[in-house]
Amino acid sequence: MGSFVTLHYKVTGIQDGQERLLLNTFEDRPATVEVGSGQFAPGLERCLIALREGERRSYDLATGDAFGPRNPELIQSVARSLLIEHASPDDPLEPGDLLEFPTPDGGRFAGIFKEWQGDSALFDFNHPLAGQAVRFEVQIIGVL
Repeated sequence: MGSFVTLHYKVTGIQDGQERLLLNTFEDRPATVEVGSGQFAPGLERCLIALREGERRSYDLATGDAFGPRNPELIQSVARSLLIEHASPDDPLEPGDLLEFPTPDGGRFAGIFKEWQGDSALFDFNHPLAGQAVRFEVQIIGVL
């Protein structure tokens, strides 16, 4: 593991020429991350490497550079019986809804519901920004 970095950052997704602000800590408290621990996407971490305390920069990352390419194998069918364990029957799934699933090791992973296909549901388990261009603005506040 690497250094702890306290920073402000803003992530904007860019798709089909449209920009969509996704996260902005500049208007709130800064974040502290441990570089190399997986808390930040590798493409974003690479932007931090050469920055020093007090520096503020903006990076335009090409399609897939920030959160990787889209992986078609991560679009999978999930049995309706499994969904009954993880979704509320009072809150029906709508396309675009995010649902979390447990992993055998006690972790969690999330997928975006796409559509019903008979007795199963199609989910996209790619990161929502996978395959997109991203603008990443960052200001380093401190390095420990």
